[in-house]
Formats: sequence, C-alpha cells, structure tokens
Amino acid sequence: MTVQSTIDLPAVGGVLRVQQSNGLWEIRSQDVGGVIWQRSPLPSFQAWIDGLDPERLPQVRGVLRPDAVREAALAACESAGTPDGPERRSLIDDIATLADIFSDVTGATYLRLRLDVVDTNACRRFHVDRLTARLICTYRGTATQYGTAREGDPGTIRTVPTGSPFVMRGTLWPARPDPGLVHRSPPIEGSGETRLILVLDPVEDPGEAP
Repeated sequence: MTVQSTIDLPAVGGVLRVQQSNGLWEIRSQDVGGVIWQRSPLPSFQAWIDGLDPERLPQVRGVLRPDAVREAALAACESAGTPDGPERRSLIDDIATLADIFSDVTGATYLRLRLDVVDTNACRRFHVDRLTARLICTYRGTATQYGTAREGDPGTIRTVPTGSPFVMRGTLWPARPDPGLVHRSPPIEGSGETRLILVLDPVEDPGEAP
C-alpha cells in the first residue's frame, strides 16, 4: 500500500509515533509499550477499500512462515472475489511487507496471521494481550483504541489512524517501567461500519492453532 508519511510525534503514554518503518524497532526500547508507524494511505487506495462490498473483503487465519504471508493474502483475495487491480496488489504487498518487518523486529520464525472482517464490537474491553508482541493494522474503518490505565478504562482514549501499523508489547514482553498501556477494538456495533484488520503475532511452535 503506497502511503504518505506524516511528521514524527512525541511518545504519549508509552506509545511512540514514528515516520518510517524502521522506527517500529523502537518497540525494543526499554520504556516503550507501543509504536505507531504514522502514515496516511493514498486517497485512491482508501476510496477503493472503503467502497468494496464487505463480502469482497479478504479473510484468512493461519500460522505460517513470514515468506508465505503474501501467498496467503493473495489466496484470501481470490477466495473473496476482491477485485484485481493496483489497489489489491498494494494491499497484498503491504500485508507481506508488514509480516517481514514484524518477524525481523520480534525474531519470529512463524507468525499467526489474522485478516479479519469485523462489524461488531469484537474485543470491547481495554486489556493487555498475553503474548510477547502484536502488530495490528486497520485498513478499513476505525482503528484500535488505546490509553493508559492501572485499572478500569483510560481517562483519555486515543485512536490509531486508519492504515497505520501499531506494534504493542504484551504481558510476556513487559515494558520497564510499565506505562500501563491498554487497548481495545472500537465499539462499532449497530453503526453499519465494517472494518478490515490485519493482526500478526509471533509464534514459536508452528503447530499452534490459529
């Protein structure tokens, strides 16, 4: 997906916003709980994906090597009947690129891939994932919401920009000091909104169920 970069922004609540993809490596910095690669999809791509019939949005789940993600995304597009063209190719390229970047950052040999179409509240409670790290990128619809809280909901809720990859540490790779970063899926049930989200998790055992 061709993107236009925006300016770097300072860290807020343990979340760092970076302008370039190599900034995602900052998740390894001791006091960082999350990193957002702040980017804006080209209007032509966003208009295309927002205008697709939800039934034509690709979906796939599986545990596979990073170099197999491109083929899985392509097969998902073929299965859903996602119209071929430069925008579809850009989507597939971006999913494959994010898989390569995330596997490099985490050192993962395998990834759990989820490309989901969501029209409900999904995971509506603020939480921290029980894993080392996770990458989420919302290609269509409202993206992940986050904030800081020791218990309950955050006092200030922020929303990741659509199209911006968000890498977060989980409980198995805690930040020190802990910024109290929590996140959730946006509450969209009943709004008529349909989201397309990519989720990548590092996996040690390829036999783990997706």
